[in-house]
Amino acid sequence: MRQSIAPLRQSHLPPQAVNAAAQAKYLEKKKEFEAAQALEKASTQFLKRIEALGDDFDVMADAGTVHGQVLEQWPNMFRILSLFLASREGASETVQPSDDLVAGERLVRVPIEELKSGEQRA
Repeated sequence: MRQSIAPLRQSHLPPQAVNAAAQAKYLEKKKEFEAAQALEKASTQFLKRIEALGDDFDVMADAGTVHGQVLEQWPNMFRILSLFLASREGASETVQPSDDLVAGERLVRVPIEELKSGEQRA
């Protein structure tokens, strides 16, 4: 039987050159891997910052809604104030306020159920 000559076959490059080529390829791949890792880390940080900005925009949108609701009530407030002032001027000319009712004091019905349902929706 004939023996295989494969174990006796040698590389065309000396062992130091093979090691140097493998080392260079290893360093190149290592740099690529580190660059990909750095890109992934930067992408993760960027995503967190963008999500935080999104949360801030949601808060600003809610604040804008609240400001709009408050501004919507001002004409009503001025109307009520003018009615109160007109009634106070008219009442002071005709009837003096009694001791148990201070001028400008009124009973106001507050819709608690509507307020509670509004809080639950928010």
